[in-house]
Amino acid sequence: MPTTGFIPHRLATAVAVALCLAPAPLLAQEQSPSQDTAADQNQTANQGQPSDQTDSVEGNQSATQENAAQNDEPTGEPIPLVPEEPTWDSFHGQLNAQKYSPLEQITVDNVGELEKVWEVHTGDVADGSGELPPTVWSATPVFANDTLYIGTPFYRILALDPATGEEKWSFDTQSTLEALTQPALKNRGVAYWEADEPVDGEPCQKIVYIGTMDAKLFAVDADTGEQCQGFANNGVLDVNQWNDTNNRWPLSLLQPPTVIGDRLILGWAGKDWASKQAPPGTVFSINARTGEREWAFEVLSEEMREQSGTANVWTHMSADEQNGLVYLPVSSPSPNYWGGNRTQKVPLATSTTALDIETGEVVWSRQWVHHDIWDYDINAAPTLMDITVDGEEIPALIQSTKQGFLFVVNRLTGEDVWPIEERPVPGGDGTVEGEVYAPTQPFPTKPEPLLDQAEKPEVWWLADAVSGGQCSALWDDLWYEGMYTPPTTKGEGTLTYPDSSGGVQWGGVAFDPESQTAIVNTSHIVQYLKLYDRQAYERADSGSGNEVGFSPQEGAPYGMRLKVALNWLGMPCWEPPYGELVALDMHTGDVKWRRPVGASQQYGFFMPESWGSPTIGGPAVTAGGVIFIGASMDAKVRAYSLETGEELWSDQVEAPSVSNPAVYEYNGRQYVAFIGGGNTILKQQVGDQIAVYALPE
Repeated sequence: MPTTGFIPHRLATAVAVALCLAPAPLLAQEQSPSQDTAADQNQTANQGQPSDQTDSVEGNQSATQENAAQNDEPTGEPIPLVPEEPTWDSFHGQLNAQKYSPLEQITVDNVGELEKVWEVHTGDVADGSGELPPTVWSATPVFANDTLYIGTPFYRILALDPATGEEKWSFDTQSTLEALTQPALKNRGVAYWEADEPVDGEPCQKIVYIGTMDAKLFAVDADTGEQCQGFANNGVLDVNQWNDTNNRWPLSLLQPPTVIGDRLILGWAGKDWASKQAPPGTVFSINARTGEREWAFEVLSEEMREQSGTANVWTHMSADEQNGLVYLPVSSPSPNYWGGNRTQKVPLATSTTALDIETGEVVWSRQWVHHDIWDYDINAAPTLMDITVDGEEIPALIQSTKQGFLFVVNRLTGEDVWPIEERPVPGGDGTVEGEVYAPTQPFPTKPEPLLDQAEKPEVWWLADAVSGGQCSALWDDLWYEGMYTPPTTKGEGTLTYPDSSGGVQWGGVAFDPESQTAIVNTSHIVQYLKLYDRQAYERADSGSGNEVGFSPQEGAPYGMRLKVALNWLGMPCWEPPYGELVALDMHTGDVKWRRPVGASQQYGFFMPESWGSPTIGGPAVTAGGVIFIGASMDAKVRAYSLETGEELWSDQVEAPSVSNPAVYEYNGRQYVAFIGGGNTILKQQVGDQIAVYALPE
């Protein structure tokens, strides 16, 4: 589910430290066999039913066609895809997930003058050395109601003055601080809703929502911090009341809900790699005022829900309000690395699926991995955009994936913008019983893959030399026949590139609608995966870390082990760069520029920036021609030129800023806010810092 990356390893000498980057772990979920076209997928995708509805599949197909026709001719007041006013009131800034601000006070010419104007330390932090699990803080600051709202990994809400950081109020959910489904205490922030016509004197006309790992959703008055008594049970919705199939863990609410009109669209997170059967993926539509469930969408068929599970939506969603569509990035079914219990087609798993906001019915769906046995969850909200290709105006979306692919389709129909081809992929080696492999997988022709998966990555000569050939020996013992090489029980296993933590992570793609430029950060990480039969697994299991190591896949005939390809000094065995920032011309699908992003860092030593850094978190872009991003291992926040990719500014924060930044204007002044929270997957450094920057007055 959620995310992964690099873990520091002890280096033997100071010389090795100066030369080394120390990475490690990863991410997870699953899916089904081959479909050749979007039309085929749209026909079979309608097995997904809103569970509060009773329509037949045939009726659902008719409704889908009718909905699609209605979406082509929207009625009522037009709702622009790009808000007319500067907006940063949700996880990706706006519902379109563009992470774009029209503000232009900060430009390429003056961004170098940015200074920190305030910072706050929340106190909600743990490094895992005491009684509490470590914290993973990936919250996007939300600017709304003239207030900056922050959710913390101790499941508190802070309401801060956006110009000074002074606390207006705080709210504590009093949630149990236990790692129930994740290896860490994790929070990605809050969601904000307000009534179209607020009633004077009535409470909760503006609401802030925060979820907890034990499946509670809290609704709090945005002005006072008091619980909204009219929402669910005195301001608390217990989502786990709907966890009625394979209830092996709570439906953790780590990602804030997606707010669309008066609806909260709610997914959930679970426990990766743990078992064959798991709670099945369900998306809920909740009334924003009352907490009443309006519809629920099931990704898996009734039969599949009994024998498998997950295929849930654990990351944020995007929406086209004018056309009445919400876009679900759907993860993979369980278990993650063996699919013998789910050999039939599961068309909605590992997909982008567009639902009618009003009914929860499928309008279209595209599956990006057939029979997913690589944990290649769709881990980011698709970014919605209007682009001009060959003179034609296209309502499009771009879906980034862990594989480093960028799929571009018409967001109203799911049809290709540039051809997406079904290509043959490697089959199994005969060592895994019960598995059935998809013969083909979808590959985009444009944009080209962000990293070359066609051949086994080259061994880094430096890491190989200082380890006495350890890296080349490992490479010789790893099976790789290109993208989608299946898991094996032989040797050291299968080389995976990119790994399940993702060529692109949940921060997703930013988009500048003026120049029609897309910006994406990508990690280049090599891992290797091995399956063990039950007896061999019991002998081999030596524990696991944060999304790396051994996991049982209980109930399946195979447990698994996942490692990052490091030598004994902790150096990556593959060549740098380890992360890049890429800009794409969406008129053509071609790369405009690409450059290493950030720097790898360990024990105070910064590696050459030409090596780049693995990243967690996404970019933001402004009309001033500036890209803002944290995300890197060195715990710096940076600004780059949208036009050229030149680095223009940086500052050090307390821990890697693994959240999306927020860009907002208050009292005529433009601000950029970063969370220095860290993620032990990337580096053993956590923080509780909110750092906000502006130009000197």
